Amino acid sequence: METIEITVESAAELVTELTCELGRFCSGRGDGLVNVFLPHATAGIALMETGSGSEADLADAIDRLLPTDRPYRHQHGSPGHGRDHLLPCLVGSSVTIPVQDGRPLLGVWQRLVLVDSNRDNPLRKVRFSFLAG
Repeated sequence: METIEITVESAAELVTELTCELGRFCSGRGDGLVNVFLPHATAGIALMETGSGSEADLADAIDRLLPTDRPYRHQHGSPGHGRDHLLPCLVGSSVTIPVQDGRPLLGVWQRLVLVDSNRDNPLRKVRFSFLAG
């Protein structure tokens, strides 16, 4: 298995696209599976359509499900930080994608994204692991 770790700055937006990084990692690796893992307790990794308003829709949905003004028991950090620790329950910490001829087999509109509402930690580590098939 081949693994790399990259650092991503995610402070500016809720959704940070990683599709290009995924493609670069898979390039030249043949057939297999790629696992993308996010070793953080306050962010998640997902597949979604981007550029069509879906990012704003996701932000609205997260705000409805996990409002920042709730009295969370987990209260250190910036206001509403307790919700950041619940986000990975909704947006998981990893995805596995099939790879053929060095290309991730994503659907037409699927993009790999980092979902991060935690403004206290702007730098995230993302691990890409390739298992040849």
